[in-house]
Amino acid sequence: MTDTALIEAARVSKAWPFEEARKLLKRYPEGRRPDGKPVLFETGYGPSGLPHIGTFQEVLRTTLVRRAFEAMIGAHPDDGATRLVAFSDDMDGLRKVPDNVPGKDMLARHLGLPLSRIPDPFGAGFDSFAAHNNAQLRAFLDRFGFAYEFVSSSEMYNSGAFDAALKTVLRQNQAILDIMLPTLRAERAASYSPVLPVSPTTGAVLQVPVEVVDADAGTIRFTDTNGSVVEQSALGGLAKLQWKVDWSMRWVALGVDYEMYGKDLTDSGVQSGKIAQVLGGRKPEGLIYELFLDANGEKISKSKGNGLTIEEWLAYGSEESLGFYIFPNPRSAKSLHPGVIPRAVDDYWQFRGALADQPVDKQLGNPVWHLLGATDPERGGAGDTLPVTYALLLNLVGVLGAMATREQVWSYLGNYVADADPAAHPALDALVDRALAYNRDFVAPGLVRAAPAANEAAALRALDAELESAEPGTSAEDLQTIVYEIGKREEFGFASLRDWFQALYRTLLGSDQGPRMGSFIALYGIANTRRLIAEALARATAA
Repeated sequence: MTDTALIEAARVSKAWPFEEARKLLKRYPEGRRPDGKPVLFETGYGPSGLPHIGTFQEVLRTTLVRRAFEAMIGAHPDDGATRLVAFSDDMDGLRKVPDNVPGKDMLARHLGLPLSRIPDPFGAGFDSFAAHNNAQLRAFLDRFGFAYEFVSSSEMYNSGAFDAALKTVLRQNQAILDIMLPTLRAERAASYSPVLPVSPTTGAVLQVPVEVVDADAGTIRFTDTNGSVVEQSALGGLAKLQWKVDWSMRWVALGVDYEMYGKDLTDSGVQSGKIAQVLGGRKPEGLIYELFLDANGEKISKSKGNGLTIEEWLAYGSEESLGFYIFPNPRSAKSLHPGVIPRAVDDYWQFRGALADQPVDKQLGNPVWHLLGATDPERGGAGDTLPVTYALLLNLVGVLGAMATREQVWSYLGNYVADADPAAHPALDALVDRALAYNRDFVAPGLVRAAPAANEAAALRALDAELESAEPGTSAEDLQTIVYEIGKREEFGFASLRDWFQALYRTLLGSDQGPRMGSFIALYGIANTRRLIAEALARATAA
């Protein structure tokens, strides 16, 4: 498509990244900041625990809005019209020991210290606990190909980069208190201060009342944990801000134009927006997204380690499928558990295959356009699909058993895939390994193939007879027709074809759902499928 066509389509697209990007066009009608600096997008990360998909999604979704904005103003990602900062609040004090990390006793002895000043409990050679967790986050962001700049809170405080903003906070100390105190319980309000000094005796970040001695010099006074009254600078890493104040200070100091956050921070966003105004800036544009939930419907927590980790998703699904699952309506809650992965993989490839043949307005509503930046006509289209769906692959691996090997899987794929060579189908080859892992960890342990009922057994015998007379090379479509016709026969008493297919899935595959049976039979082989039928009929006899 031409640049003009893309700009025009982007400015009216109803896809949510474009809806968000239009907020920035209202902020900057010319598509540029008046000061000539890049439009700044920010995501925040608290490295008190290992990064998880909830952390990753914020960077992904912000990137989608960033790319949508660039499309709307006709900018190329390399033009420097925008920036994305991934900000780590590693100056924050450790409040509790996470559940999913080693070295809990050591961490307990360092409670209250900034995360960047606590030893690495993983013993991985990093300078601190925060450095280890920051590296984990960056490694995945790099793997996914995000274009971002990593910024450390500790480095900004310690280097003095935030000193000017800190002085502004000290000057506006009372105005900030006027905003925050009415929102706090009496006990919390009694000790609340916008500024959190670092104890000169313990190194901990203190939650104590602070008196501003000289805002222009950055001097504060407070009572240390040993009871001594301390007068010291708040600059150069000797203090940090309460996080709501810190958040708003960062918006103003960095000039953040867009940041999204979860609905649990809705009230915090309101208060931080007011503080940003007091500090002489304004709140960024952004959306409030719903939270991710685990299989039990509970909020995912990096300290609990519930839900899926980034590594777990990638063990069973692709990077693209993760992005695809995250893409739809951010204002709708999503459950993250292994059961959602197979469909996400297959839906991604279905949308990718449709991309190139869609008109421009439909392309901009296709998640794959956003995930790939797919304006290249060579991306997408009927030829850009998997020759075998992930669901079908999982069914094949399931009947091969927990001890199946990738060589076995590829030997069966030769029944179905032209040029069945891993080198010729790298995306499929990667999914073979993931299907083996998924089957081993989630399918095989609970796999039970049901004994068919009397009418189901009769239908299976009829299917076996048809397969016995079928040629070895019978097509998947012809095999599907055979299966359909048997299910329609009144003598077997199926209320619908759905009941017949569910009987096949339960008795042959050990699942409540499954693939097109014609495709499965073609992939697994007629002779092997007949063996599955024989085993099912043997169970019926034994029952």
